[in-house]
Amino acid sequence: MRAEGPPRPESLPRMKILVLNGGSSGLKAMLWDTATLPDRPVPTIWEARVDWGRHAGCAELRIRTERGEETETLPITSPDQVLQPVLQAALAVSPVDVAGHRVVHGGKAFRETTRITPQVRAEIARLVEFAPEHNRLELEAIDTAERMLPSGTPQVAVFDTAFHSSLPEEAVVYPGPYNWLTDGVRRYGFHGISHQYVSRRAAQILGRDDLRLVTCHLGNGASLAAVKAGKSIDTTMGFTPLEGLMMGTRSGSIDPGIIIYLVRHCGYRADDLDRILNKESGLKGVSGLSADMRDIEAAMHAGNTRAKLAFDLYIHRLCREIGGMVASLGGVDALVFTAGIGENSTLVRQRACTQFAFLGVELDGEKNAASPADVDIATTESTVRVLVVRTEEDWEIARECHRIVKEHGNA
Repeated sequence: MRAEGPPRPESLPRMKILVLNGGSSGLKAMLWDTATLPDRPVPTIWEARVDWGRHAGCAELRIRTERGEETETLPITSPDQVLQPVLQAALAVSPVDVAGHRVVHGGKAFRETTRITPQVRAEIARLVEFAPEHNRLELEAIDTAERMLPSGTPQVAVFDTAFHSSLPEEAVVYPGPYNWLTDGVRRYGFHGISHQYVSRRAAQILGRDDLRLVTCHLGNGASLAAVKAGKSIDTTMGFTPLEGLMMGTRSGSIDPGIIIYLVRHCGYRADDLDRILNKESGLKGVSGLSADMRDIEAAMHAGNTRAKLAFDLYIHRLCREIGGMVASLGGVDALVFTAGIGENSTLVRQRACTQFAFLGVELDGEKNAASPADVDIATTESTVRVLVVRTEEDWEIARECHRIVKEHGNA
């Protein structure tokens, strides 16, 4: 359970909020019974975490309540099969007043949090091809909740693209024909819920609102954002979540000429390329071993040369992109590491920060080794602060659900 300091009481009705947050390798579900909307999370009454990324054909389901934690293994052939048992477990604990969903791609249509209607669902479905790993699962989650929750229970979509609506035009437009822009081919950016939370939390930790931050969301999916005074001004993901950093199973940015070559000379079709670039590349593709950074680091230390290459390539691409974000900001006050790799890999943080010693970045080795949450791990002499912040996407979604229902009611 999360108990992050005393919340600020507010005169709001109590609300049971279920949040469903699906990623490329797992699902988080959390249930709050709360009338407060502080910046930091209040305790949940129930949580579930599902991981299907480490072992083919099965998912590990961990459920935590006030009575303790239980773990079971679910045989699955597709990720959506975990949704019904997760919702059943949640409803066994409490009825639900509102369900909130992290929706990765909002396209041009959705620039802010939106109550889900049949029209909204249809537009999310239309955007599936731009975020295939996520939007399909999110649609299944919406449909499963519609079936299992009482009729009329509001559902809310919180879009990962919304935080990046502040991107300036030069960070949005691709250097192709201008009509691409009018056709919706532009840079949207993703992981916005996480970048929004950790940038606000970094400002709280450092006691400043005018910060130039590079926020590093490093999980199975990964992206950076350049955040100036709380606003996103650049980011590594673009039209889809495939652009930018090397990731667990995604390639990140590659020469587009490779695609042309593979189509012309190797007989590849769109579906083949979709599968390869999204499911068979990144850490998994280079190492031939795993998409999980924990496995990569263990194999590298055991002498596996392809695992070492995958790790070194990951760091190279990460540092190159951090440098680009620093250039967009015109300098940097703090690097912020978050998500599974960012919060837990001592080695990734150490190797990345070493490359920026020329900017005055200096890690405190003891603090870095501890992987603390919401702590500055730079030395006192470092001219750039380095923070590890536990991302709280789920709480951001819960806050948005509470706001939408408070403003618009259940109708």
